[in-house]
Amino acid sequence: MLFLFLQESLRKITHTLATKNEEISNFICTLKQSLENLEANSNRVQEDLESEFSSLHSILDEMKENMVTRIKQERASRTYELQSQLSSCSKALESSEELLELANQTLCSSETDGFTQVSEGAPSFAVFVTMAPAFRLSLKANASDNMSHLMVDFSQEREMLQALKFLPVPATPEIQVSECQVCDNTVTVVWTLSEPDSKIDHYILEHRRTNHEGPPRIREDYPWMVVEGIKEMEHTLTGLRFDTRFMTFRVKACNKAVAGDFSEPVTLETHAFTFKLDSGSAHQNLKVEDLSVEWDSSGGKIQDIRKDKNRTNSPMHSPARSALMSPKRAPTARPGRDRFTAESYTVLADTVIDAGQQYWEVRFDKESKAFAVGVALRSLGRFDQLGKSSASWCIHLNNWLQQSLTAKHNNKARTLDCPIPNSIGVYVNYDEGTLSFYNAKTKQLMHSFKTKFQQPVIPAFMVWNGSFSVVTGLQVPSVVQSGQRKNSGTSSSNASLT
Repeated sequence: MLFLFLQESLRKITHTLATKNEEISNFICTLKQSLENLEANSNRVQEDLESEFSSLHSILDEMKENMVTRIKQERASRTYELQSQLSSCSKALESSEELLELANQTLCSSETDGFTQVSEGAPSFAVFVTMAPAFRLSLKANASDNMSHLMVDFSQEREMLQALKFLPVPATPEIQVSECQVCDNTVTVVWTLSEPDSKIDHYILEHRRTNHEGPPRIREDYPWMVVEGIKEMEHTLTGLRFDTRFMTFRVKACNKAVAGDFSEPVTLETHAFTFKLDSGSAHQNLKVEDLSVEWDSSGGKIQDIRKDKNRTNSPMHSPARSALMSPKRAPTARPGRDRFTAESYTVLADTVIDAGQQYWEVRFDKESKAFAVGVALRSLGRFDQLGKSSASWCIHLNNWLQQSLTAKHNNKARTLDCPIPNSIGVYVNYDEGTLSFYNAKTKQLMHSFKTKFQQPVIPAFMVWNGSFSVVTGLQVPSVVQSGQRKNSGTSSSNASLT
């Protein structure tokens, strides 16, 4: 015995050592690959850096060429202006000198008759002199000889260039759990940075569904979903379907060159009511597929799905699955009872409601000859139609002879004066005994039952010559909760049906 014990111990130790050796070998391969990647990445970064500086040199050379061209153009323009002005002044000076010469000759004339003759014409001569080109010239240069305004001051740019540094790895964000919100099947995630960083270009948020609270495990059932290009330090995910208990989030910051490390993962609870349709309870004229039902006049599905073996071995009824959905979740299979039959074209959900507030929606074909949605007790008989016994409550659409929408319970009906919606939202507050039906799109209340549930209830559906589909994984909409609080304490307008 001792020998066998030692042999088994040695075998375990050997197996552990072999496993560790394999891990070390894999790690060595990883290190070698990292060294190769480091060499390749450093060469790539060096080439990128040289390319950036070459680009800067090209920009400066282009700017220099443009500025030199501008100086040459300005010099040519001013040279032309000044030469034109110089030419005009030279001509005016020549003309004035001729007039002065003529005037001097006249003044120096010794002949009285000649001077008298000039004097008699003095007024016209004086006018002729005053109209000389010299009087019309402006003695101010048309162009300045100063070209200093075309000088360039690169002091600011030089400081900027000298301040160029490698882009640092962005800091790791931190998700602020207290500021994150989960409601109306949306999740808003908020995060901060330990220090401001103007170089941040965008953030990357990753999220995935999980049924395990706490940090992510090595192996998870669901992959990470990625949201890129987030510019602000918060993001809202909308239109979600919560079919797991939690969602895990992590975020990292990115600049133009590199991404930082992911934040510590944060797990948020995403409570919602999730179920599937129990095909084992369905009338054989109902073709059930996951969360959709279609009327099948030929008889629909084969009979062997009625077997208890298939029903109890279904993943939806496994204890682990039930525990994930609700702490009080119980399978809905009705032991010893057959599926619905005769004119009870009914199918139940696979999950009971025995506490809290739950909400789901159903989209139905308004052309169906008949359709009903509501809740029922597990004691509902296989021949019972929804709303025609004390074990069920529903809203019923009749399209047979005249279209009508009624609320039914215990074989009592009340016609509802409201438009027929495309989909109906069902709200159950088990503890307060409230069952309410809403227009799923507008969230307008259609009808409410007020009762006291003595037993757990099950989502129930009926269809004849039509089809419908169910949407689960929904939280109770905030507008519904708000409306329920306002109506709390008031009597139901349909008390006769409770």
